[in-house]
Amino acid sequence: MSNSASIASPGRPCPACDGSGKSLGHKNGFEMLLCNQCRSLFTAETPRADAADYDGTYTTDETTVIPEFIHKRVREIVSGFSPHRDSNRLLDLGFGSAVFMQAASAEGWNVSGTEVSRTAVENARKLGFPDVFHGDLMKAEYPTGHFDVVVASEVLEHVADVKLLLKEVVRILRPGGLLWASTPHGRGLSFRLLQLQWSVVYPPFHLQLFSVTGARTMLKAADFQRIHLDTHGFNPYEVLQARRDPAAGANVQSQNLNRVNTSRQLNEALMRTPVRRACKDMLNSLLNATRLGDRLKIHAVR
Repeated sequence: MSNSASIASPGRPCPACDGSGKSLGHKNGFEMLLCNQCRSLFTAETPRADAADYDGTYTTDETTVIPEFIHKRVREIVSGFSPHRDSNRLLDLGFGSAVFMQAASAEGWNVSGTEVSRTAVENARKLGFPDVFHGDLMKAEYPTGHFDVVVASEVLEHVADVKLLLKEVVRILRPGGLLWASTPHGRGLSFRLLQLQWSVVYPPFHLQLFSVTGARTMLKAADFQRIHLDTHGFNPYEVLQARRDPAAGANVQSQNLNRVNTSRQLNEALMRTPVRRACKDMLNSLLNATRLGDRLKIHAVR
């Protein structure tokens, strides 16, 4: 598909705060804007719905075979959902490899999921999850106040109308219910060092990378009552590779795979011993205090 064919609607305001943006240049044929108000990064145009092919994802070992240390970390996250357990229902938006669904099921949650990737839906059903919906959340039509917890891991950066999605999440959460989400941080250290060369700047798959200010603004607008935001993580290997070989960023798919693999290797190495885990926790504390972490973690209560 050509870049020109992927463009649909021009004149896009900031998806977080509706502010205007200034151009930082182009990536994959899309103009990238930096919001003048909240400093979130976003595409100037909204791609057509078929611009990103998600059915071709979750078909290889890199995307379906998840290392044990990731399963362990997700189990730790899910264990923190217990204070919000009432109806015992949890929804995983864009569940991908179904890591969160597996962890939640093991903790006794009644698990549902939505996913736009047909292959991911097929894989989830093979894993024993029948209550999975192929399509976006708006079409699933869940009852109002139905869920205790909604998980959106690495989802918000993909959605053309994030505000509409969040309002629907608020509708289907019960009062006191939790949204737990993670998404790339548009003001993290990697973006500040690499700008558009950062592999996470990846239209038409990634349409926006939120700042802390932008994320808080849109969560408040969706009527979440208690919002906590953290920024964690940094992959020095990608920065070093980009500095050594600036042309490497031309192959975006290869660059993304390299980022995922090196990030997994780094995290696995840092999780091997208590001392290394303590070092990782100290680094993440620093990245959070300075708001320079590459990933934005969202804990928002309805």
